Amino acid sequence: MVADELQTGAEDLKDRNFVTALARGLELLRCFRTGEVSLSNSDFSERTGLPKATIFRLTHTLCALDYLVADTRAGTYRLSAGVLHLGFSVLSAIDIGERAKYEMRQLRDGPNTYITVALGEQHDLDVIYLVTCNSREGVALSIRIGTRLPLFDSGMGQAILVGMHDDAREAVFEIAGRESKQREADGRARFAEAKSHYEDKGFCTGYGTWRSDVNGIAVPVFSLGGARVYGLNVGGPSFHVKPKQLENTYAPRLIKAGETLSIRSGNDSLGQ
Repeated sequence: MVADELQTGAEDLKDRNFVTALARGLELLRCFRTGEVSLSNSDFSERTGLPKATIFRLTHTLCALDYLVADTRAGTYRLSAGVLHLGFSVLSAIDIGERAKYEMRQLRDGPNTYITVALGEQHDLDVIYLVTCNSREGVALSIRIGTRLPLFDSGMGQAILVGMHDDAREAVFEIAGRESKQREADGRARFAEAKSHYEDKGFCTGYGTWRSDVNGIAVPVFSLGGARVYGLNVGGPSFHVKPKQLENTYAPRLIKAGETLSIRSGNDSLGQ
């Protein structure tokens, strides 16, 4: 060990849980500036103030962990795919509700002032609203965060089912089967209809299936790698919000919003 590694920094004196070696490794990754592709050990040493012997051990470790790639001929290092993976992980961890608000407002502020927009997630045999954007009409359908609706009998719920991986969907049907075999059979039938419609039109429908006075359409929204599936819907009171307008005017906008909010890796596919 060099003397530098035997010394205790000010941070360590204040916080005994502070891992100096980890901090130094992250500091190296932060050395890259906009437009820079590669750096040498000398560059790292200059920018961090650490001895070259310490830098050598850090770059060797970061290469072994796939955060740096070494060019042995040039004696330089570049960031690798491991850093990109960290970046996507951070991005996927951002509350989807915050990212969804703009898209939801854009959908809500279309030609029909009675349109309401919501984002929800499956829990057991229900869908729970996570984010809502109520219509511009005070007397229209009003929905709140935390509102529950049936998974099998709503457009949003069916969109979530369509977007699920096969094993996750089967787990939902198992829950329904524990209630009753008829409940499971009805759920599977609803899913089959929704999947066929989604493959044909690109969205799922809920015309009076959740509430007789409500019409809506929905699409799945995916987190990174498809690990989590949400439902995004637009709808409103059936007297003011007709299926024809939903499908002709709002469906293209809804599909685009769903694609914008979805963060999926290139090898993910629906229902895998």
